[in-house]
Amino acid sequence: MTSVLFNYIKERIHISQEDFNRFSSYFKLKEFQRKETILREGELCSKLYFVNEGCLRFFHLNDEGKELTRYFAFEGKFGTNLTSFITNEPSKENIQAIKKSSVLYITKRDFYHLVATEPSINFIYRDILEMAYITSTKRIYNFQGEDSLQRLKWLMKYQPLILSKLSNKMIASYLGVTPYTLSRLKSNI
Repeated sequence: MTSVLFNYIKERIHISQEDFNRFSSYFKLKEFQRKETILREGELCSKLYFVNEGCLRFFHLNDEGKELTRYFAFEGKFGTNLTSFITNEPSKENIQAIKKSSVLYITKRDFYHLVATEPSINFIYRDILEMAYITSTKRIYNFQGEDSLQRLKWLMKYQPLILSKLSNKMIASYLGVTPYTLSRLKSNI
């Protein structure tokens, strides 16, 4: 149940199985069905999720009802609405299982307890924050002023897993184009 999480941590910091066992019980397993909503806009995000199997999508609906996707958490990745998680403000995005997914979650209270008491979790938290910042910054700067073809090429280079595992509708939402435009762009590459 926690072997994927153990491998994730072990890839980033030296940790023994004993040390991992000391805190792994804080993480609880939950299964989500395809298209099941995990968090809705307006709710407080009080959990940090780790994807064992499947994929989670983080998205917002604009005033016209258009889906704007911010992030996909694939197997072996953490994901949450960090703004709501950190500030205790209502979430401005939804979290949804794209397909049947097996997820480990930890409550905010338990997570912050581990951050304060377990050096390996403190390191992982810093890693999560740093990677979230870097990913967001790269995406913003690479998408600003770029035409849709350049955004697709950026996605192909830096996040090819999205192209191979997700529907055109979701990819288009992530790139900020229509599914029709995405299909047209793909045919030109």
